[in-house]
Amino acid sequence: MAKGLDVGTMNIVCAEMEGENVVFVQQRNAFLELDYSDLTKMMLDNANVQYVAKGDKIYVLGDDAMKFATVFRKSTRRPMKTGILSPEEKEAVPIIKLIVEKVLGEPNYENEVVCISSPANPIDSDIETTYHRKTMEALVKKLGYNPFTIDEGLAIIYSELADNSFTGIGISFGAGMTNVTAAYFAAPIVSFSIARGGDWIDENAAKATGTPKEQVCAIKESNFELKYEVELGSVEGALAIYYDYLITYVVENLKRKLTEVTPPQVDFPVVLAGGTSKPRGFKRIFEEKISQVGLPVDVSQIRMAKDPLFSVARGCLIAAKTKEE
Repeated sequence: MAKGLDVGTMNIVCAEMEGENVVFVQQRNAFLELDYSDLTKMMLDNANVQYVAKGDKIYVLGDDAMKFATVFRKSTRRPMKTGILSPEEKEAVPIIKLIVEKVLGEPNYENEVVCISSPANPIDSDIETTYHRKTMEALVKKLGYNPFTIDEGLAIIYSELADNSFTGIGISFGAGMTNVTAAYFAAPIVSFSIARGGDWIDENAAKATGTPKEQVCAIKESNFELKYEVELGSVEGALAIYYDYLITYVVENLKRKLTEVTPPQVDFPVVLAGGTSKPRGFKRIFEEKISQVGLPVDVSQIRMAKDPLFSVARGCLIAAKTKEE
């Protein structure tokens, strides 16, 4: 069978086969801490909420944490920050273990292969990803699986570029990081990450407009569209500015990294994925930045992943099936 696991700052997604179809199980990578009481526990039980009681605390997990945050007038917390396990969150490892367990479920058989997405080391930060990568492998192994990791950008190439012999550029615009891989016949030529993503956009737009970050995120995830004519001083205007900055920054660093190697003389399609790439107009802005900056490879086309949120998990599933076979 095999499974693919996308461990993102905002969402954790499992992909597996059911017959001829790929099915996805998704949970928000978040939790809500509450003080334990019999009344609270009874209310959560009656609502069929996913939670775990630990000492004098109750931890509500995943999507349920987001739903109940307003009920209890508390903010959710995240086990991950900037693409990796948060060093500032003491409950990061036990909480993410519980969410992963809910998403993956039990193995279908002993040592079932699971491919886990992991960020590449960022080129603009001293963040080191080895601890995160090895910890995720250890957590999944404790559940009875046989895990291994691949870079997020390569997972997109597995998912979207089979029709081009797994040759091209995959870019995952996530919440915590932006991951980029250029590959030739599935062999990475360049693989790196940028320590900026959707959270970086939200935080800066919130600071610029004096708007709560949660409200900025809600606007971005609703009907936000990237366009040139926006109201000055509005949240939409600030989002457009920081989106433009992020895309330019990613394209310039991609150009720089490609000039450090000698890529083969073939056409490279570019695939865009990740939740941060979902606003309307994103692809158009990216195409304009590529045209302005230019790349030292021939770009045959720029396209969105079939499903930007699930592309990494699907690519991990393909990698796991390939390894298992």
